[in-house]
Amino acid sequence: MAIYLDNAATTKPCNEAVSAAYEAMTVNFGNPSSLHRAGLDAQLAVDKARKVIAGSIGADSSCVYFTSGATESNNLALRGAAAAYGKRKKKIVISSVEHPSVNETLSALEKNGFTAVRVSPVSGAFRADDLINACDEETCLISLMMVNNETGHILPVSEVFAAVKKRFPDIITHCDCVQGYMKLPVRVNTLGADMISLSAHKIHGVKGVGALYIRKGVRVIPIVSGGGQEKGIRSGTESVPLIAAFGAAAEKYSADISERYDKVCDLRKQLLAELSEIPGITVNSPADGSPYIVNISVEGRRSEIMLHFLEQRDIYVSSGSACSKGARSGVLKEFGINDRAADSALRISMTHENTVEQLAQLGAALREGIKKLKG
Repeated sequence: MAIYLDNAATTKPCNEAVSAAYEAMTVNFGNPSSLHRAGLDAQLAVDKARKVIAGSIGADSSCVYFTSGATESNNLALRGAAAAYGKRKKKIVISSVEHPSVNETLSALEKNGFTAVRVSPVSGAFRADDLINACDEETCLISLMMVNNETGHILPVSEVFAAVKKRFPDIITHCDCVQGYMKLPVRVNTLGADMISLSAHKIHGVKGVGALYIRKGVRVIPIVSGGGQEKGIRSGTESVPLIAAFGAAAEKYSADISERYDKVCDLRKQLLAELSEIPGITVNSPADGSPYIVNISVEGRRSEIMLHFLEQRDIYVSSGSACSKGARSGVLKEFGINDRAADSALRISMTHENTVEQLAQLGAALREGIKKLKG
């Protein structure tokens, strides 16, 4: 059987998610906006998923809005908050390693008169004070990811947001929690975020649906106009099958986050032990990062060549963010990794479903690849 180690790109949908989606497509297929019973049943399915997802982050269900995915959630958060709060305050602060859906959205806002501040790590780590001090009276928004999707670095979001809110209560705080949700504790009050982006297909749901948490009292100008669904924040007929699947996955995995985390920590230890015995491999991920993501470089072997060598042995890893399609994103350079090492980087991303035996097979395949492949 194939060994799938690209879970930061997408996860395999769990049986509960598939069943929920199937039921919504074949039985509960009404339009949630319809006034008859079929429409009501569909709306109840959406409401159930919203309640489950809200509960999983300690939020009120009225604060959760469904989108087509985290990319749209991030766009809605940045564009919507900028439109609502950016008339006089034109500065937006992010880290230099944000997902393209944040970084590129900010680039678009720059063309509309906003000032972007991208804070870089120092010696491979983010200092909270650097992110805090980047904010001032002219700042309308700060957006930070919880976990970097390429390296597993955990950003000091709670510390930064608490300090920023203390100094400048009017600054809106947004967190892209895609790689943290259902892996690390994500609670709205602890995180201190006014807005939180989530994605279903990273937690064993299905692709095509995400959510944006918006704290009560925070204004967001919609970026999609239409029939007023999702209380006007995100118009468009809700995809009941995808939303129901999202809720089913969240319901399944929200109760055992710490147990799954401990299991993946053990897998990471095994993986690092395996890699330490292979000459020419360097680990790019930090020791205190998310155990779910391990980024390595294989000296003298280009990422794409090694990736396809592993693929031929039914082992699936990534050469970086799935959104970059193998192109160098610049994230590794921000963390102090040189271009040569970045060109040979592989991202190994695990779930609790992976096994020690699979990691041993990965290690054996890497040894074989290093012997057979040229750079």
